[in-house]
Amino acid sequence: MKSKIKWGILGLGKIAHSFANDLKLIPEAELAGVASSNFERAETFAKQFNAKAWYGSYEELLTDPEVTVVYIATLHPNHFEWSIKAMQHGKAVLCEKPLGMNRSQVSEMVATAKKHQVFLMEAFWTRFNPVYRKAKQMVADGKIGTLSYINASFSFYAMDREMDSRILAIEKGGGALLDIGVYPIFLAYSLLGIPKKIHATTNQLENGADIQTAMIFEYPKAQAILYSGFTNDEQMIAKICGSEGSIHLGPRWHEARTLSYFKNDEEEQIPFQLLGKGYSYEINEVHSCLNNKVIESDLWSHQNSLEMVTIVDEVREQCGINYATDLKK
Repeated sequence: MKSKIKWGILGLGKIAHSFANDLKLIPEAELAGVASSNFERAETFAKQFNAKAWYGSYEELLTDPEVTVVYIATLHPNHFEWSIKAMQHGKAVLCEKPLGMNRSQVSEMVATAKKHQVFLMEAFWTRFNPVYRKAKQMVADGKIGTLSYINASFSFYAMDREMDSRILAIEKGGGALLDIGVYPIFLAYSLLGIPKKIHATTNQLENGADIQTAMIFEYPKAQAILYSGFTNDEQMIAKICGSEGSIHLGPRWHEARTLSYFKNDEEEQIPFQLLGKGYSYEINEVHSCLNNKVIESDLWSHQNSLEMVTIVDEVREQCGINYATDLKK
């Protein structure tokens, strides 16, 4: 019987709970330890998800010899520090998006992975969603002809949150672009590549956190219109359009369970049964990479993360979205 891959979770907020729920669905996975800056929170989380150990500091988790791979789910500005420290301790790392606050950070994270020959991947779970993968394959197979237009947004109402909340506090990496705007950017980038030109505009709070950011990406023969915001709710249906047809993902396309294919005035709906919420697919990809002793994924590589953050940096520069970490470039 193959030994289980032993996970640690560093940072125990809402997304860590969703991740841990899906981790339980993977027979090859074992939750060896969890860590929070609050010991009681760590203990409660550990008992809820049957973790073998819990810690009141992140450093303790990284020194646990039972932990092979660490899922980092801290606030955005802490991704860099704890990913670096985890890799220096010889741990494989799956780090929530955005991998780093800017390209400088991501470059150093990738360099650390190569130096220590440990696995590192940005947790872009949508990349591994079977619905997205089906859509990507259909585009590659020419099912919609020449890809010419993408329309995608990610928004929810959050203006009733406290100003010190994770998504509105600038010192916590708050703002729509880094929190959810990376999803529409991902869709355009993953299907069309690096845009030749970017147009971006934003509305910001007094603290500098963006609450609406709109983008147009220009490509030689295509355009993408993208949006992220905290001022409204919506269905979130992404449209991938070509010369001979189109594909719609969603609702809530980033975790889609339905694909609609339109061609010749006919619609075909393709439903999917996902395992859990959908984090299971990125977990399986991590397992595959670890079993094959590689330090990056072919599906979402170090280069993909570097190119993504370069695009995000350009949007931020155009919009004047700044963070304290930018001073450390």
